[in-house]
Amino acid sequence: MKQLLQYVKNGQTVVEEIPVPTPREGQALVKVAASLVSAGTERMVVEFAEKSLVGKARSRPDLVRQTLDKAKREGVMPTVQAVFNRLDQPMALGYSSAGTIVALGKNMQGFKVGQRVACAGGGYATHAEYNVVPRNLLTPLPKNVDFESAAFTTLGAIALHGFRLAEPQLGENVAVIGLGLLGLMTIQFAAAAGCNVLGIDLDPKRIKLAEGFGLRAVARPQAESAAQAFTANRGFDSVIICADTSSNDPVELAGVIARDRAKVVATGAVGLNFPRKVYYEKEISFINSRSYGPGRYDSNYEEDGSDYPIGYVRWTEGRNFQAVVEMMASNKLRVAGLISHRFPIEEGVKAYEVITGKRKEPFLGVLLTYPQEQAPSAPVSRVTFKPLDAGKRDTVKLGVLGAGLYANATLLPVLKNHKDFELIGVASSGGLHAQHSGKKFGFQYAASSDDEIINDPNVNAVAILTRHDSHADLVVKALKADKHVFVEKPLAVSSKQLEQVGKALVAHPSSLVAVGFNRRFSPLAQQLHSSLAARREPLHAHYRINAGYIPLNHWTQDPDLGGGRIVGEACHFIDLITFLAGAPPVRVRAYALPDGGKYREDNVSMTFTFPDGSIGVVDYLANGDKSFPKERLEVFCEGMIAVLDDYVSLTTVRGGRKTVQRGAQDKGWKAEMDAFAGAIKNGKEPPIPYDQLIGVAKAAFAALQSLRENREVSVAL
Repeated sequence: MKQLLQYVKNGQTVVEEIPVPTPREGQALVKVAASLVSAGTERMVVEFAEKSLVGKARSRPDLVRQTLDKAKREGVMPTVQAVFNRLDQPMALGYSSAGTIVALGKNMQGFKVGQRVACAGGGYATHAEYNVVPRNLLTPLPKNVDFESAAFTTLGAIALHGFRLAEPQLGENVAVIGLGLLGLMTIQFAAAAGCNVLGIDLDPKRIKLAEGFGLRAVARPQAESAAQAFTANRGFDSVIICADTSSNDPVELAGVIARDRAKVVATGAVGLNFPRKVYYEKEISFINSRSYGPGRYDSNYEEDGSDYPIGYVRWTEGRNFQAVVEMMASNKLRVAGLISHRFPIEEGVKAYEVITGKRKEPFLGVLLTYPQEQAPSAPVSRVTFKPLDAGKRDTVKLGVLGAGLYANATLLPVLKNHKDFELIGVASSGGLHAQHSGKKFGFQYAASSDDEIINDPNVNAVAILTRHDSHADLVVKALKADKHVFVEKPLAVSSKQLEQVGKALVAHPSSLVAVGFNRRFSPLAQQLHSSLAARREPLHAHYRINAGYIPLNHWTQDPDLGGGRIVGEACHFIDLITFLAGAPPVRVRAYALPDGGKYREDNVSMTFTFPDGSIGVVDYLANGDKSFPKERLEVFCEGMIAVLDDYVSLTTVRGGRKTVQRGAQDKGWKAEMDAFAGAIKNGKEPPIPYDQLIGVAKAAFAALQSLRENREVSVAL
């Protein structure tokens, strides 16, 4: 399928061929008929992308500070590589479209194939021939609402939510400053609600459009005098700002024309330096409207499909979408006359030349249109870049599931020119990231379905780099297909999942499984392990992790999706001590600082006891300063002290002599993949013993149990 993309690194806007996405549970696959280009949000994205690196830095000083902190913590070169990798990722543009459902994921009751719908949401309702959209961002269309009008639904919900925040009453006076698309829809909502509405704009053509709806509108120079006459010198009950300008003039004008104790709502991006005197003297209430309505930015609502009870939240974003299309159906909201440009998706770049002013043309509603075949063919979930190289035989034929930040920044750069790997296919459910990674790293094809990779006879090993909750199921699926498996940590997010993996390992002994516990493969960790190999006494290891704060609504904090931070990340550190001790832990006692509504079991001290009496302490902390180095391990054993400092240096003290090894940070990713490939090619044992893989996962689960039950817990091996 064709999709319009924005490359932030070089500012290019392009149309590329992308695999058709695959709907997950709670999603529908929609064949798009029309999508609306946002002259506000999307123009800002494109203009930011077109800036130089210096220009980007000046416009986002917050990101510059984060980059400097990362450089202090991890070094300059890793930070530069991470920044350029992020800039290299393509952005899917668009957030408002309409089309027909052609496939449904699980649990999509109330929707059916062939149903006409409006679609919403950044990353979902994109400028592409096909979109996967969650249920709460889909709105069924009445029969008399065409696709082009329906493509305005999301923008209409933004306007409607701003209007609702003003809480106008029947017969009240409402002013709308700025008569772009938002403003021209807002004045129609105000009129339909029985308000007396006055529009204000700089452009005479937009004033005429407002008058075409039978409404009053004036030019900015006449606004103050017109407001006095319109309200009989009382001032407006509410003022809704829909302008798009960095100027403070709209906010200043709103204060002048508002009545005493009026409400001012900003739905457009405007300057917000308030004139205190007028806002203070009138005690004006100001609200910055947040997008489509309640539910916006709530992943439980938008991604998981959880709705708010109507008795408590009458107008969610989904119910706003529904209200917009119903107003279109009743002809109370007319948008067809607001369309100034139409471009087929193949010429989508021209739309951005219009909204950024490169083409000196006046514009308002800019639509992208998509081919609508009478008998549509089956969606293509694979895009091929090059043919299979039959000459390469003595290599691991790798298929990759997942093409997110970790894949692109960390693992795929290691594999790109690795002599032991041939990169066959890469898949991501949305298709876009797989296409980008596929081209960038030299894969033969990109796909949107896991099954394309797992069932490919040319693939003999699968790397699973997807979200944590999918790891165990994909491991089992790949093993059943007789593939070797590398899976990024954690191996599982629940004991039930871990049990299923264990059974699959027993049932398919000819396939190797490795987990992404890369730290045990780092050169300095290997050196530390060697220095302990001949020990005759138990060791004591203390591992301190300055993990940094992650918001509670991040998916890694969700026990069902990410497993939480102990299961999802702290397993790394349990594994390294397990590697040094030579066996998984048998007991654990865990303590945590109070969460206080800010944290979620991520300020934890865990003490593990090992079979030979060794003790490992893992202090995983989210309440520190991220500019400080992340990891420090201290080991005491048989008169030796070793300190591994963030995989940059290893200091060993023995017999009064201190030895320091230092180099660039190396957490072992390449050595880990060397070991994985070597085990497959040479028929060796798995790179990490299975008892340790399973034992580390069980130890993480036991640590959580200890934390919650406030007692020591045995690790059932």
